[in-house]
Amino acid sequence: MKRIDLLPYALLLPVMTFVAVQAADSPRITSITTGAISSVPARDEHAPASPATAAAGAEDRNPDAADVRRRLQQGERGTYISEILRQRDSALARWPERTSQPVRVWIAAGEGMKDWDPAFALRVQDAFSEWSNLGIPVRFIFVRDSAEADVHVAWLDHFSEPISGKTLWARDRRWWIVDGNITLALHHNGGEPLDSRAVQAIALHEVGHLLGLDHTIDTANIMTPRVRVRDLSSADRATMKLLYSLPAGSVK
Repeated sequence: MKRIDLLPYALLLPVMTFVAVQAADSPRITSITTGAISSVPARDEHAPASPATAAAGAEDRNPDAADVRRRLQQGERGTYISEILRQRDSALARWPERTSQPVRVWIAAGEGMKDWDPAFALRVQDAFSEWSNLGIPVRFIFVRDSAEADVHVAWLDHFSEPISGKTLWARDRRWWIVDGNITLALHHNGGEPLDSRAVQAIALHEVGHLLGLDHTIDTANIMTPRVRVRDLSSADRATMKLLYSLPAGSVK
């Protein structure tokens, strides 16, 4: 199968951008998002969608968009779904139903890395479970073989930029998410170690991205660009539940 990669940058992970990856029979769009714990100065940059991403969205308009808009209007109170729609050019991205076939997650071990704590992997599992336990139609199982996983979680000492986590996910042209990768730091950009609670907070933030949430300006939420809280807010919960009550795709 012929594959064409449209990469506007030389490297994927160091940038915050949308990258279109097109294959002959299954076009994919890849998104990268980042988050940071707010105890150090942090920034989070969004680059506009690539022309290929915009074109894909135009070709796959949701035929039931009017009904989705009505349901959005009825359910948006207490959520930040409108902020997500503004950042996504009026489109919703989410996983399809994955209860009978849970999303398989592989979490790397960080043995040998400075300040690694085996409890960190458990805190990441807790983050996945906390989102799933909201009742959304997505379950997770944790696998030992990375080759079997839909989602990979990796560790690094620190990012070269002032962030603490980064998420990459791929979607099809109908905005259904199909796989993803999360990278979590063990130290702040300045070298200070992250403790177990901070790791879980960043994991909650990044898993939120993996499930389809974007950033909100309200710092009381786990999905703010500079994470100041350690738990999901009522708005985080309501937004995720609303997202997973609607189909993926454009609402234009």
